[in-house]
Amino acid sequence: MSLQRWLVDVLTRALHRRRATLPPDSVGASRRGGQDRRGHPGSGLGDRRAFLRGAAAVPALAALSRHAQATPPIRRRHWGMAIDLDRCAACNACSVACRQENNVPSYGADPSFHGARPEWMSMLWQESPRPEGLPTLLPLPCMHCADPPCVKVCPVGATYKDPDGITMQIWDRCIGCRYCMVACPYSRRSFNWSEPVWTASEQQMLNPDVATRPGGVVEKCTFCHHRIRALSEQARLDGRELRDEEVQRLPACASACPANAITFGDLDDPRSKVSELAASPRAFRLLEHLGTEPSVYYLNKERG
Repeated sequence: MSLQRWLVDVLTRALHRRRATLPPDSVGASRRGGQDRRGHPGSGLGDRRAFLRGAAAVPALAALSRHAQATPPIRRRHWGMAIDLDRCAACNACSVACRQENNVPSYGADPSFHGARPEWMSMLWQESPRPEGLPTLLPLPCMHCADPPCVKVCPVGATYKDPDGITMQIWDRCIGCRYCMVACPYSRRSFNWSEPVWTASEQQMLNPDVATRPGGVVEKCTFCHHRIRALSEQARLDGRELRDEEVQRLPACASACPANAITFGDLDDPRSKVSELAASPRAFRLLEHLGTEPSVYYLNKERG
């Protein structure tokens, strides 16, 4: 039985039950919409109006039901990243793009912020142990661990795990205790020591999709969650699943990399590009012995 037919039957039965509770004299009056022999107004006209109002709502309810059935359910994912160190040229484009996309404040050459500037994507420089070897350069975003120590120590729940595996931060809830910074073994959190000041020209360049953070709070990489959310909502409206090829360069760091060294995607999808790279014999994760289960994989260099 269709939803529309079922609703009509329910309304009809309700109208019959209503009439069955009326005195016999009022039934005739209700059909006339006048008064019964005792002078009480008939209620049939009101019942008919209520029935017609309910019947008019049936097509709208049926359309909502069809839309709900046509909309695919939300499939949870495990977002992750693979960074090929053999491709990385240390151009720092990922860091610049991340800073611009996420409204990360810049304090210029102010010496008071030396070593304490907020950074969501850093370049970790490590010299080669061989005299003729090239230095190792690691683009370093947040690892978005499956078992993040930072989430466990936050006393106010300002940082939490998203259902899709992203470690998120609620700026307005942060009290600036910096417990999460101490707990993070990768030092991937930054503290705003002062209120960011934006010039008039800088305000015109701020990304409206990302909230600016006040002073006294901790901020971090979010895998450009606003881009993921926008694309997911569009795909849901289109009635389709996200395609792997449209998320591989979705974060700002990945889209800005000229060598395509950064690949983003769903680690739970064995057919995704990032899953293939994570299963490579060259793949490794930082500080795996800590049991944090990072979602960022690195592919070791094949050249000197």
